[in-house]
Amino acid sequence: MKIVSLLPAATEIVCSLGLRDQLVGRSHECDFPADVAELPALTRARVDSTLRSAQLDEEVRRVFRAGLPLYELDTARLAELAPDVVVTQEACEVCAVSYDQVMGSLREASCPARVVSLKPARLDHILADVRRVAEACAAPGRGAAVVADLQARLARTRSETQGSRPRVAVIEWLAPPMLAAHWIPDTIEAAGGVSVGPPAGEPSPYATWDEIRALSPDAAIVAPCGFDLVRTVSEATFLSATLRGLAPRVLLMDGNAYLNRPGPRIVEAAETIAAWLRGEPVPAARAAELSRSAE
Repeated sequence: MKIVSLLPAATEIVCSLGLRDQLVGRSHECDFPADVAELPALTRARVDSTLRSAQLDEEVRRVFRAGLPLYELDTARLAELAPDVVVTQEACEVCAVSYDQVMGSLREASCPARVVSLKPARLDHILADVRRVAEACAAPGRGAAVVADLQARLARTRSETQGSRPRVAVIEWLAPPMLAAHWIPDTIEAAGGVSVGPPAGEPSPYATWDEIRALSPDAAIVAPCGFDLVRTVSEATFLSATLRGLAPRVLLMDGNAYLNRPGPRIVEAAETIAAWLRGEPVPAARAAELSRSAE
């Protein structure tokens, strides 16, 4: 079986199922496990993703105002690869190539691949997507095993929660500010916190810094979508006074790898946040206290 994944989370799901050897193509953003970089990238972005938050936000808006898709898909290469399964998404046109683009390219390429489109809005949906991908790839038993392991780890994380549950705000974008929703409130709850702001399952809304402060969080997590930890620390440094004013404790996190990506590593995000809320050290590759990284 030949599999093409057009979403980083889907690539992680496929590899967690032990099907890395069946992957033949990926999106340009698929970066984990590291060896998927050897596969041909079938997409590219119309904007420079290395721009600072405010500039990147404006560039994305400019592309949409022009009526263009944010990503391009290499239909000719897709036809050459002739996959049996294509995994894509319908959750966010900013995050990855759109479902309509994928279907259009498959029609143009006369490729009869089975399409699995992911649209997770809650933490449970992410686990269900693991099963869906496994079934499409003729590996339902592997899917059940992976999900059972992830569920066990989440249950263990929840069971380790003791005492008060701190109120936690998660910042998903810095300029303009955005509060995290979708599956992230569920993840905060699993980590032993109480998510403040938008409810789970809803789109992530823009908010002002004053509105975020008014939520009176005990802790804030800064995890801009698409940013690794180095980039998050860099941008947070310029806003350190503002971020410190949100809550007594502020964690900077690699949102791109863990919190914003609806794949198996969302459980690592919950485990990391749970440890931090308990006052325990967190892996330096995943997160850092603002007080230690911005002074």
